[in-house]
Amino acid sequence: MRFGVVGGGLLGMTVARNLARAGHDITIFEGAAHCGGLAAPWELGGVTWDRHYHVTLYSDLALRELLGDLGLESELHWVKAGTGFFVDGTLHPFSSALDFAAFPPLGPVQKLRLAATILRASRISDWRPLERLTAVEWLTRNCGRSTVERIWLPLLRAKLGPYAQRASAAFIWAIIARMYAARRTETKRELFGYVTGGYDRTLRRLEEDLAALGVSMRTSCPIQTVEPLADGVGIATRSERFYFDRVVVTLAAPLAARLCPALTSVERDLCAGVEYQGIICASVLTQKPLTPYYITNIADATVPFTAVIEMSALVDRAQFGGKSLLYLPKYVTPEDPTFARSDEEIEETFLSALERMHPHFSRRDVAAFRVSRVPFVFPIPTVGYSERLPPIQTTIPGLFLANSAHIVNGTLNVNETVKLANSLTPTFVAPTTRPAAPLAAAAL
Repeated sequence: MRFGVVGGGLLGMTVARNLARAGHDITIFEGAAHCGGLAAPWELGGVTWDRHYHVTLYSDLALRELLGDLGLESELHWVKAGTGFFVDGTLHPFSSALDFAAFPPLGPVQKLRLAATILRASRISDWRPLERLTAVEWLTRNCGRSTVERIWLPLLRAKLGPYAQRASAAFIWAIIARMYAARRTETKRELFGYVTGGYDRTLRRLEEDLAALGVSMRTSCPIQTVEPLADGVGIATRSERFYFDRVVVTLAAPLAARLCPALTSVERDLCAGVEYQGIICASVLTQKPLTPYYITNIADATVPFTAVIEMSALVDRAQFGGKSLLYLPKYVTPEDPTFARSDEEIEETFLSALERMHPHFSRRDVAAFRVSRVPFVFPIPTVGYSERLPPIQTTIPGLFLANSAHIVNGTLNVNETVKLANSLTPTFVAPTTRPAAPLAAAAL
């Protein structure tokens, strides 16, 4: 069959690879100049590295299998990375049991309840009951109100903004489950990994593999519409029309609905109903490291970003020309006015906050600062989320939707993206008839 794949992010690329390996004729359409989506690299002060922060966990088996197929797993470097916690204007270590025991913001009883809550979450296998409660309700029931107000709610607000009180408990469970999965591997430790060269190297190797499989990759090729034909599905760009037996649209649900005007009103409403968080992520190249921690969680409303990600605590600084690379992510709604702020305004706000957090930090050490803006990054799993997902197999024969909205029992990361592509590939190639109602992920 001839497939068109709209969207050349890692989801679209993995879907295309799976379909091509099964013998199908595949064309990828990507609006940007290069494939990769959220995993795409960029240049910062002479260094080429990921535009957004990514890490591979030892338990990320789907991603590791893909890297193995691409001949890259031997180039994975594994590190035991540290964690910090910024609260009440102070940075605390949070990497070990001793750090946890000495953590000043919580008393002994609060720490015991918090530890028990994390352990309980790590042992839950059926996430569906957690969808009936908000994260705040579940955490309050298990940790107590004081710990929620002191620790969890500030973290939820930093990550989810106005959705902090509406996210389901499944959101917290998915984060804890992923981190604790590493402890169930043979290492019994949370190992963090990266490939030499970052996702620039990974994506180039994946593109080479796709080309060898005969996949056509049309970049700088934004799509205008995707519409049904008498014997297939059509894709229209500004200047050309293409005809396929089947089309898989991997864009964020609201964007997919705009491209597909022939969807039913119910399908469009389901797509529009997915509430997304976007990201404004600053990459900062500095002359020297800021902290020894890979991630510093921030439970302080005065800080304008969600966390500090210090890649040089994980990645050999030789990868950055001897310098250090920081990411300062700020998660926001797609309508947030911060998207309209200039790079200079964001730089001033973010660096001023770093100076408050770290008195030893000097702007003279900043070699480069660059801002990425993406309005649709990950959907918010609110109460009952899996019951109102956008369709995968639509009412248009041969047209499928697949995006991060369909990750119903995990959080958005590269491993979950690869798993989603692998799980949906059989659906894309199965015999289809016009369904009476959309086939949603909850039915899979």
